Amino acid sequence: GNGNGAGKQRRIQPYRSLLNWSLRHRITTLLIAIAFFIGSLQLIPFIPKGLFDSGDTGLSSVMVELPPGSTLSETEDVLQQLNGLLQKEPAVDSVLATADKVNSGTVFVNLMPKDERDVSQQEFEQQMREAFRQIPGARIAFRSQGAGGSSKDLAIVLKSENAQTLTQTADALEKQMREIPGLVEVTSSTSLVKPEIVIEPDPQRAADLGVSVSAIARTASLALIGDNESNLAKFNLSDRQIPIRVQLDPKAREDINTLKNLRVLTSSGSLIPITAVANIRLGSGPAQIDRFDRNRQVLVEGNLEGISLGDALEKVRALPALNPLPPDVSEEPFGDAQIMQDIFTRFATALGAAVLSIYAILVLLYNNFLYPFGILVALPLSIGGALLGLLVTQKELGLFALIGIVLLMGLVTKNAILLVDFALAAMQEGKPQFKAVVEAGVSRLRPILMTSISTIAGMIPIALEIGADGEVRSPMAIAVIGGFTTSTLLTLVVVPVLFTYVDNLYHWILGLFAGKKKRTRKSGGVEIVDEGEDAAVMSNGKNN
Repeated sequence: GNGNGAGKQRRIQPYRSLLNWSLRHRITTLLIAIAFFIGSLQLIPFIPKGLFDSGDTGLSSVMVELPPGSTLSETEDVLQQLNGLLQKEPAVDSVLATADKVNSGTVFVNLMPKDERDVSQQEFEQQMREAFRQIPGARIAFRSQGAGGSSKDLAIVLKSENAQTLTQTADALEKQMREIPGLVEVTSSTSLVKPEIVIEPDPQRAADLGVSVSAIARTASLALIGDNESNLAKFNLSDRQIPIRVQLDPKAREDINTLKNLRVLTSSGSLIPITAVANIRLGSGPAQIDRFDRNRQVLVEGNLEGISLGDALEKVRALPALNPLPPDVSEEPFGDAQIMQDIFTRFATALGAAVLSIYAILVLLYNNFLYPFGILVALPLSIGGALLGLLVTQKELGLFALIGIVLLMGLVTKNAILLVDFALAAMQEGKPQFKAVVEAGVSRLRPILMTSISTIAGMIPIALEIGADGEVRSPMAIAVIGGFTTSTLLTLVVVPVLFTYVDNLYHWILGLFAGKKKRTRKSGGVEIVDEGEDAAVMSNGKNN
């Protein structure tokens, strides 16, 4: 048994010497720890940021949009071509194409199971984007699996009351976004314009002839659409009435000359040609007008290919079209980008709440407000490791990585609690501080390493993306593994050092209170208490 004990001592010796050194050079040790934490925060710009990796679900959907005014048969032709292209791919299992509207449709592509195809879903989509370029006259794009109400990975909303500036800004932004490498299938909701016939009343002539603008509008709508339901003549059947709608023949409706021949009622009751009070011309306008918070809005969106959402947003925000924006146009992130912003801002609150609740529980456990600070030092040291882990593996700092970091807060305090608890118990038995701290470190080394290694081992399968949708959850495991590793190694050295400071501060405060009580009885007691305290600490340093 003795030999075994000696072997154990030998294995622990390097740690014992490190701990002794750091307790003798406490300031240096703390400076190294602080430098590690600050240094790790400098890594944040180099870590890709996103919401979450949507993973390889094996289901892609393709959105198809034809120009407004296209016919259903044209849409069907494009869907057939797409279907043919997709069926040729060995990775594709089945394809379902549906026409949603006259000029748009969706194609759902079911891929083979992961182990039966050579390409990942992302690679498959990348290859197909090239192939889709063969199909002219249609906007074809993959629908993103994002959560934010947008059908693409990155969406920016521009809003303004001034339709003209809005369109110009959106067109410029769309052009510039196309230049960003990694952004594909960039579209803007303004670029879909529809041919239309524009009737512009001439207020001066209309007033002279006694025609109101509403009379002009009513004439045009009666001719094109017919009257509203309540004014229509009814055809009576035995069980119901059928309204009789009168409107121009569809062929005549599309002819600008028919409209020029319409007659308008004047206030005196006579009829005059509509051309006497209005200009009629061919024009074009948006297929639909979208509003966001009651302002006109344009949605400029694109998909990401090999670039993270955070990086793409940063590049888009730096584009000349948005710097500066015209005074009457404003920009808002939309879809995943907006959710990502919300998550990052609320994350600080979640982290703060986690740390506060841990502190509150520790205060209750130790019945002391100071000792928990010796334990909480483990938290910043774990964040550094989590960021390092994400940087090395180039995983996105997104929703799951942040969940991992909050998870770490609860996990890493455990090691520090083991150390502080043991040191306090040893000191209550009357051991001097230095000895108690070294003993705590040496005797808790094995349990701390064992629990840490088992936690890390449990996270490895998730980190290696084993199982369905592994890509989605792996950043969480990597954050936990990275944070746990650095925190365990640093906790074993930094926590004992900080504990000695906290303990000295605690005794100094106690000394102050004790001194106040003694001072009322006889003066001079304070010096003795303080000297005794310092002498005890000093002798510890010398003994070991």
